[in-house]
Amino acid sequence: MLGISTSGWFPIARLLRPQGRRGELLADPLSDLPNLFAANREVLLAPANASAPAPNTLPLHIEEHFFPTGKNAGRVVLKLSGCDTISAAEALAGQQLFIPTSELPPLEPGTFFVGDLLGCTLYDAASPDTPAGTVVDVEFATAPDGRTRLEDAAPLLSIELTGHAQGSEPILVPLVLAWIDTIDIAARRITMRLPEGLLTPPDQPTPSAD
Repeated sequence: MLGISTSGWFPIARLLRPQGRRGELLADPLSDLPNLFAANREVLLAPANASAPAPNTLPLHIEEHFFPTGKNAGRVVLKLSGCDTISAAEALAGQQLFIPTSELPPLEPGTFFVGDLLGCTLYDAASPDTPAGTVVDVEFATAPDGRTRLEDAAPLLSIELTGHAQGSEPILVPLVLAWIDTIDIAARRITMRLPEGLLTPPDQPTPSAD
């Protein structure tokens, strides 16, 4: 799981605040795909809650970037074309940077975009004809700084259980490779061999083994 895909567009960073005197911006990367911040890459701005840039948005270019250390480790500092002052950087803070999905590098086998998993129906291999729930989010374990992703930790599928009361908390299901039976993005279906009781809501008792 490497990032959030959208319909034709892919967000690569969320701009946070000015970081320097030449209009540089501190940003949170939204993917661990390589080379997304290459010099001269064309990017488009969009609001933080948008899934794609607005039509006719004028492109910018990434002039420079570097990955800071210390308290901002895990983030990236970007210098964008046309953003040459602190006040200009302040005006961009809070927005996202998008690139066309056609410019993304190919995924390795067995990896998926987060956005392709959202909305998929989860099935337990023990009851393959009964939907267990729907993927409504994907969460990642992070280091104590709250930003750096722990690469060895399995992502967590946030599952809204089928037939459960509206407003109930989703169940978190680790996307452990050993548990995966099939992931069929085209069919919007994920089948996993889940441990007994994993899908039991926290406000209900776990079924007895006897």
